[in-house]
Amino acid sequence: MVVGVAKIELFIPEPNSLKAKRQVLKALTQKIESKFKKVSLAEVDEHDLWQKAVLGLSVVGKDQKLVDSKINDILTFIQKDGRLEIIKAEIDFINY
Repeated sequence: MVVGVAKIELFIPEPNSLKAKRQVLKALTQKIESKFKKVSLAEVDEHDLWQKAVLGLSVVGKDQKLVDSKINDILTFIQKDGRLEIIKAEIDFINY
């Protein structure tokens, strides 16, 4: 069993309030959770900044290749969303 975790720093240029930022993040997380089943995703840092967010992502699978592929598919999906930009993404794997 392999657990893949990612810390994704995002820049969101449009919001002019925390409410607008949260609407963008909520829509994004709902799309990811609906398209990529069995993924855990949450905002984990930069809660008080309008244009920056940090998401935590985890995926569990039978091997690292599968988990890595799913995480990279999610990162590609986020990059294609025109409302935000990935500043940095850190990925780690834990093997059991």
